[in-house]
Amino acid sequence: MAHIAVQAEDFDLNNEVATLRAGRTDIGAIVTFTGTVRDVNGTLKSMTLEHYPGMTENELEKIATEAESRWPLSGCTIIHRYGELRPGDNIVLVAAASAHRQAAFEAAEFLMDFLKSKAPFWKKEDTGNESKWVDAKESDTTALKRWGK
Repeated sequence: MAHIAVQAEDFDLNNEVATLRAGRTDIGAIVTFTGTVRDVNGTLKSMTLEHYPGMTENELEKIATEAESRWPLSGCTIIHRYGELRPGDNIVLVAAASAHRQAAFEAAEFLMDFLKSKAPFWKKEDTGNESKWVDAKESDTTALKRWGK
């Protein structure tokens, strides 16, 4: 069963990994990905992420269920933050646990590809001079094709 959280507060990677593996001896690999707010041009003041409560969690559950049906996972975690975030802040954590590394790596990649393109979050970047909504990237949509979606 996946652990899904959509929250304003930051997460602690070590605590999340400890929770994922608590009481388990069948886990041979845990792959994690932490996405952070990046300031590519040195002008980003903040990024605001918005979502629809309930709908967002349901979509994340669907993504996790799909990953669990494709790979032999011992567990997975998806935590996505919302609200106003600053450069360097954590945005998302994906963790996939399995008996073997290949399944954990592939599942983590799959989860992130779907989060980037299918999860119902909206991002607005604020540079102090201008505030604008961020469009989805073509590269994120293209990444889904390798998963047959």
